[in-house]
Amino acid sequence: MIRSVVRGVGSALPRRIMRNADFEGMVETSDAWIVQRTGITQRHIAADDETTASLGEAAARAALDAAGLTAQDIDLIVLATSTPNHTFPATSVEIQERLGMRHGFAFDLQAVCSGFVYAVTTADLYIRGGLAKRVLVIGSETFSRLLDWSDRSTCVLFGDGAGAIVLEAADGEGTLADRGILAASLRSDGTHKQKLYVDGGPSTTQTVGHLRMEGREVFKHAVGMITDVIEATFAAGGITADDLDWFVPHQANKRIIDASARKLGIPEEKVVVTVDLHGNTSAASVPLALSVAVADGRIKRGDLVLLEAMGGGFTWGAVLVRW
Repeated sequence: MIRSVVRGVGSALPRRIMRNADFEGMVETSDAWIVQRTGITQRHIAADDETTASLGEAAARAALDAAGLTAQDIDLIVLATSTPNHTFPATSVEIQERLGMRHGFAFDLQAVCSGFVYAVTTADLYIRGGLAKRVLVIGSETFSRLLDWSDRSTCVLFGDGAGAIVLEAADGEGTLADRGILAASLRSDGTHKQKLYVDGGPSTTQTVGHLRMEGREVFKHAVGMITDVIEATFAAGGITADDLDWFVPHQANKRIIDASARKLGIPEEKVVVTVDLHGNTSAASVPLALSVAVADGRIKRGDLVLLEAMGGGFTWGAVLVRW
């Protein structure tokens, strides 16, 4: 059977680092409060000349270099983002142009923080369906453009950045030993849409709007929903938490990450955490964490890796991949 194998990973971060202490003159908060509640110590904030497209392009180029490929080898670009450069055209098309890619096709996918997990599963279907041999999957965000900098409950949580992977079709035996994507599970429930949303849009307010969140409500639902979809992925892959080498969760809040891992029986030493350095970068969160863990040698060929994310909507999902 055809498997979608990861050939390369890359990332890109804005030049500016904003540390917790920088908020102390803006809103009523402190470094100690932010660290205690979220685990975040810093985040990267995009400058005027840094956009979702430019960060996505940089991450894509890094992933292509890691894979030993060029844009001419890619058939499809799937970009997960909630912060496109324009309402249209799709920002993926702009990245396609920036890469000098005049063939193939590209589209954006919007599932907020779950966007990269959704995009990976979408790319896998295109590969297994024979419509693409190599796919560039990107998560890129400039969430700082959506923040209300007077709202201390949200402005300290989010950052900007991009991550990307190259997926390639490869022959597999149809067993757990295969490299590539082995199982996935996706969910959404629109009844929770008011718990995490942006209060603007072209069809409603004709503005971009600002991010709004009911933090306690999100936290209350997060661990249960994450656990549910991961257990479904375990069942689909025929594994248990003991079989995992690495757990790469969405980097939203250290307390959510810790609680989810404990509930699933995943030991702390198998959990990749970068929320302290990046904050919540939405769809860029999981590929940024992946890029860090691959670069420092933790994730190696043959490792069994679980990706997970949850975002506004609510949307949530998990993907099991053999590296």
